[in-house]
Amino acid sequence: MTVKRLQALDLDGLVLYDIDDESDRNPKERPFPFLPTMDPAQYLSRHLKDWHLPAIVYRAVGSYAEPQLRSWLSAQEPDRNLSVFVGASSRAKPVRTSLARAQALRSEVKPDLLLGGVAIPERHTRHGDEHLRLLAKQGAGCSFFITQVVYDVNAAKNLVSDYRYECAARGRDPVPIVFTFSVCGSMKTLEFLRWLGVEVPRWIQNDLQHADDTLDVSFEQARATALELIGFCRRLGVPFGLNVESVSMRRTEIESSVRLAASLQGELRRSG
Repeated sequence: MTVKRLQALDLDGLVLYDIDDESDRNPKERPFPFLPTMDPAQYLSRHLKDWHLPAIVYRAVGSYAEPQLRSWLSAQEPDRNLSVFVGASSRAKPVRTSLARAQALRSEVKPDLLLGGVAIPERHTRHGDEHLRLLAKQGAGCSFFITQVVYDVNAAKNLVSDYRYECAARGRDPVPIVFTFSVCGSMKTLEFLRWLGVEVPRWIQNDLQHADDTLDVSFEQARATALELIGFCRRLGVPFGLNVESVSMRRTEIESSVRLAASLQGELRRSG
């Protein structure tokens, strides 16, 4: 069912997350309980055998001992798989392999495996240095970045702009930034997005709370944000991509995310 739904969208690739319990990062009660999930690499090999396009497999590297990561890297097929390495969710969390060591392992074991990094526009708003983090990750081997879910378009544009001009100042080319979007069909889902660290502007919160159809309003807002970022990145000459996900297991929200992906696919092709 999953492959059939995905193939109908004519996508460029698939993102598979390595879900980690982040309760150490946020002491507030998790709106949806954490449920252990299958390793994304195992899910790809066992349940997506008919998926023949590239897949980006996340690795929460702190959860794996170095021999495990080394073995996994050795088995990767760079023409089919990419990866994103994610560090610990907080400084207090024990790690089995650090992000820096995992990046070094990839350079040693599988240097032709395309490696991505996480980009967080909200962190740029708070500290103003996320673009420097991106450049440091780029220096460590990252050839693309994926953001967390974007609701604050201005935060994303600030990050893109600062990254673009810092690259120019250093004589480096910007690498693609993949912007992630997700629909929100209920205030519970909105609460979960905020728990995850997604900054949702007050006016959007108000729109969603008072809408006759929260899911429909969220769909239109996500689509408008994506289109604005498409135009902005093209104007600045920053390569980009779009990723659509659902943070909820509710069928209506999953189906709306599929519809959003199809809509944005059409916009990319019409304006590309």
